[in-house]
Amino acid sequence: MKVIAPVVLGALILMIMTGCEDNPAEPEGITVSGETRAKIGQMIMVGFRGTELADTNSIIEDITERNIGGVILYEYDVPSHSRPRNIESPIQLQQLCADLQALDSTALLIAIDQEGGYVDRLKESYGFPPTVTAQHLGDVDNPDTTHYWAASCAATLTDMGIDLNLAPVVDLNVNPECPVIGAYERSFSADPEIVTSNASIWIENHHTLGILCAIKHFPGHGSSTTDSHLGMVDITETWSETELEPFENIIDAGICDIVMTAHVFERNIDPNYPATLSSAFIDGLLRGELGFGGVVISDDMQGAIVDEFGISTAIEKSINAGVDILIFSNNSSEYDPEIAHEAIEIIVGLIESGTITVERIEESYDRIMVLKRLFT
Repeated sequence: MKVIAPVVLGALILMIMTGCEDNPAEPEGITVSGETRAKIGQMIMVGFRGTELADTNSIIEDITERNIGGVILYEYDVPSHSRPRNIESPIQLQQLCADLQALDSTALLIAIDQEGGYVDRLKESYGFPPTVTAQHLGDVDNPDTTHYWAASCAATLTDMGIDLNLAPVVDLNVNPECPVIGAYERSFSADPEIVTSNASIWIENHHTLGILCAIKHFPGHGSSTTDSHLGMVDITETWSETELEPFENIIDAGICDIVMTAHVFERNIDPNYPATLSSAFIDGLLRGELGFGGVVISDDMQGAIVDEFGISTAIEKSINAGVDILIFSNNSSEYDPEIAHEAIEIIVGLIESGTITVERIEESYDRIMVLKRLFT
C-alpha cells in the first residue's frame, strides 16, 4: 500500500474542502444593473443645441433612455460662435422648457446661470426683464433693492419653467481684477457679511417661488488671477479661510440647496487635486467641517479640467470626492452630442472595475431625489 506523505495529504484535503482546481476561474466582475444605470443618469447634467425639440435632437434620448437628471441652457453657442443656442424669446423658451419637462417622469432639473448683469442668459434684447450685477447690489447694500431684483429674476425663471438657478455667486471680491469674477462684477463684495446678506435675500426670493439655487464657487474663486475654464488655477498664495464664511453662513442658515465646486488648487488643503476632484475639499472641508449634507454640483467638466486630468480620471476623482451632479455644458471648445452617453459608460466601467462603488452612486442619487422632492 502506497503511503501519502502528510504534506501531500493535507494539500489534497484543502483542495477538496475549498473546491480548488489547478486553474481556478477568475472572480466574476461587477455587473451594473439597469436600476443603477438609471441612478447614474440622475448624476448627469448636459447642455445641448436647439431652441426647440426635434426628433434628431440627442437630448431627447438622453432624458428618455439615459434618465439624465438635468439640462443646462445657454443663449450663446461658444463652439460655433453663434446665436441662438437655446434661447430666442420668452414664448419660445417657455415651450422648450415645457417640452423638456414633459419627457421626464422623474422631474428634470432645468438649470441656467442667471446671475444678472454680464452673466445674463435671459437678455433684455430677447424680451426679458432687465437685470443688474451682484456688485451693484453689494455696493447699494439695501435689502429692499436686492429683494426687488431677486424677486424679478425668480419670477422670470418661474414663468419660463426653469427650476434651478446656478446662482448666486458667493465668492468674495478679493481681487477686483480677477478675470472670471471681479472683472465681470459677479461678486457682491469683498466683505463676507455683505455677501452673505445679499446672497441670502437672493436665495429666499427664489425659494418663495419654488426655484432652487446653487451657491458658487467653493471654496472661493474671488482671489484668483486666472480663469479656471481656460486652465488650471492655483489660489494657494491668494486664498484665505475668510472666503469660506459666506458658504458657512448660508449652510448654517439652512437655506443652501446646492454648492458648486471650483476647479481651483489650494495646495495647503490638497497638494495634488483641485477642489472639484478632491475629497479633502468636499468630503473633508465642505461636508465635514462646514456640515453640508446636500447636493454638490461640479463646475463644467469639459475644458481645462479634462485637458489636465483626462475625462475618466476627472469623473472618477470627482465622484469619489463627493460630487453628486456632473455638469457637461457642451459649450466650451467643442460640442459632443454623445457626452451624456460617454460619461455614463465611463462611470459604469469604473463601477465594474471596482474604482467607484454602487453605494457611492446611491448616496448621490438619494441626495438628488430629496432635492427634487422638495422643490420640483
